[in-house]
Amino acid sequence: MLKSNKPPRVIVIVGPTAVGKTELSLRLAERIDGEIISMDSRLIYRGMDIGTAKPSPEERARVPHHMIDLADPAENWSLALFRKRALQEIDDVLTRGKVPILVGGTGQYVRALLEGWAIPSQKPDETMRNIL
Repeated sequence: MLKSNKPPRVIVIVGPTAVGKTELSLRLAERIDGEIISMDSRLIYRGMDIGTAKPSPEERARVPHHMIDLADPAENWSLALFRKRALQEIDDVLTRGKVPILVGGTGQYVRALLEGWAIPSQKPDETMRNIL
């Protein structure tokens, strides 16, 4: 991902829904020339606006946002796919000389990314899903 031995400068804001992460991240991004990368499993889906505290179009216009509205709710989106795409977004933001600000409340997504989990990429087991 990165070609330097220095760790990248990445800021992480984590907490439950509706505690002020969005406003804090917006103010911070404006101040330090950052871009916001969502770490929320529900914000990936288009149309999942109610109950998720998804940033409004006005908020999203203030600074660039990533990892929001990527898929339709009927699409399968895995933790492995999330991690791969988020790492690409972080690298892109760093390449532009900006500061990635990771924002969200989905603990597993945050940990998978920050702790470098090796996640196998595999399709869902439909038989098991039906049993459950």
